[in-house]
Amino acid sequence: MTSETTKKSVLITGCSSGIGLCVAQGLQARGYRVFATARKQADVEALEKQGLESLPLDLADSTSIQDALEEVLKRTGGRLDALFNNGAYGQPGAVEDLTRDVLRAQLETNLLGTVELTNRVIPVMREQGGGRIIQNSSVLGFIVLPYRGAYSASKYALEALSDAMRQELRGSGVSVSLIQPGPITSAFRQNAFAKYQENIDKSASYHRATYEGMERRLTKQGPAQPFTLPPEAVLKKVIHALESRRPRARYAVTFPTYLFAWLKRLLSTRGLDWVLNQVSSKENQ
Repeated sequence: MTSETTKKSVLITGCSSGIGLCVAQGLQARGYRVFATARKQADVEALEKQGLESLPLDLADSTSIQDALEEVLKRTGGRLDALFNNGAYGQPGAVEDLTRDVLRAQLETNLLGTVELTNRVIPVMREQGGGRIIQNSSVLGFIVLPYRGAYSASKYALEALSDAMRQELRGSGVSVSLIQPGPITSAFRQNAFAKYQENIDKSASYHRATYEGMERRLTKQGPAQPFTLPPEAVLKKVIHALESRRPRARYAVTFPTYLFAWLKRLLSTRGLDWVLNQVSSKENQ
């Protein structure tokens, strides 16, 4: 039997539910030593009850990032084979309704905290001669739908920094891969609705009629979008990025990701805008 010290170790952010939880459970079942992190202590305790090795990690808090990584390295004897940056949330709202503080909070978690954690991991991987860094991006990391500008901004930036990082790490043995899911079954909509309620004043907005449709979409039971897949679809791509001799730079997940990548190459900006506005209008009716 493989001992804890010889198992390949992987640190995962955002494991309270959805993709993070599925990947943590799937990789543990595959023989990895998984460190499943979550922002809230209650979620950490819930993960431990499910048999996962769990730690608190808040991507908006530099001290939390440092403490979590130090504890992981302490437990592994200073080695970390892989990092799956999954933790993120979506802040809905028209760009004109996003305050500076609201936009900053979106970037702190989805981008700046993720990059800070990654930057702390890179020297460890470089010193040990290799490692795998996997960033959970989105179809909204290369196309933008109305009222999702904050989330897209964070994912576009993550894609850009990951592309730079991948080139800068060439020859180090450390690979960087991006996962680009479309609609996946998770608590993403519920969490987005909470952020909408917290940060958007519908009554004072020019977009209040659209927000009413958005509220129905975000609170709808069951899949809100066609072609929604379970989180196991992401797990499959993460496994390839971890175990392939030559991991890909990008992994598309779900039909909409493939479709919009093709449309972005095919259509003019005006044509793609028309398609995206049609999609947004239908889902926010």
